[in-house]
Amino acid sequence: MASENSLLEKLDGLISRFEEVSTLITDPNVIADQKRYVKLTKEYKDLGDIMAARKEYVLCLQNVENAREILSSEDDPEMKEMAREELNESEQRIPELEEKIKLLLVPADPEDSKNVVMEIRGGTGGDEAALFAGDLFRMYSKYCEMKGWKVTVSSFSEGASGGYKEIIFNVVGEGVYGILKYESGVHRVQRVPATETQGRVHTSAATVAVLPEAEAFDVEINEGAIKWDTFRSSGAGGQNVNKVESGVRARYMWKNPNTGVEEEILVECTETRDQPKNKERALARLRTFIYDREHQKYIDDIASRRKTMVSTGDRSAKIRTYNYPQGRITDHRINYTIYNLAAFMDGDIQDCIDHLIVAENAERLKDAEM
Repeated sequence: MASENSLLEKLDGLISRFEEVSTLITDPNVIADQKRYVKLTKEYKDLGDIMAARKEYVLCLQNVENAREILSSEDDPEMKEMAREELNESEQRIPELEEKIKLLLVPADPEDSKNVVMEIRGGTGGDEAALFAGDLFRMYSKYCEMKGWKVTVSSFSEGASGGYKEIIFNVVGEGVYGILKYESGVHRVQRVPATETQGRVHTSAATVAVLPEAEAFDVEINEGAIKWDTFRSSGAGGQNVNKVESGVRARYMWKNPNTGVEEEILVECTETRDQPKNKERALARLRTFIYDREHQKYIDDIASRRKTMVSTGDRSAKIRTYNYPQGRITDHRINYTIYNLAAFMDGDIQDCIDHLIVAENAERLKDAEM
């Protein structure tokens, strides 16, 4: 019972904070301070999940106590049988709840609830790499569709034989970053390219970057220092494309706090035919890029503590291989191999992500114990 008691003590210590936060989020002064309000509503939700688990845990502990009492004092065989069933059920549930609670008590990545900006770039392999980048974009689009998330392309550059040299898009939904962050890294493909006459298998690669989308108050930008250019969008869109300069380009000089070096950040947006809208979206991407660079140190710190770097760390690391001749997918971070490549490329990637989440949760628990 000692471990139960120490866990209960931790949970009981959070009750007053939960009550305090639930009062604070109704305070007009707090609501007026958007940054604080957003932070507190997230804390309220997290604490609410912990309180719900605590309630079930306390109930299970009470059920065990009551069942044992009935077994030791009751003569009625029917009552004893019911108590025995209750005892078995509750005793099985307690360790599961303890694991769940321990995980809830470990601070989650504060970025997990954010929307994301994703970038896919064809790497080594020329035309074939661009085609593979296109296949990856289709895979993520299908997956997001299944999840009910909204995908919006902000800019792209097509490959000579199809696919994309580069494509940048936003994904909006619930808890998007917490799920898609595992996709950051180098994706390698092994297959016979359409252009190959000898039937030889080639290896190509594409890089995927998943960036948590920055809120307006996450990053301070001197908007007056942004240099704006406009240009004509290319691609589908009829005559409007040639006449209207709806594409926007933002150039911004930013001092990297990690290196002290001034860098020029360049972002483009050709998403809509409406220049002000494109400007707004380019500004959002600029915020996200700066936020990502400022948070890279935090990400590196986590990666240096964890041996397997499941979700963070070196973005140039090879994370997954897609082998077409064998119909095989291998995720190198967790030695996960399956043979359903066609379904996987159609967006059926949840099982792989679930395995990555389990592996990362195990690491987080280990970190917390240390």
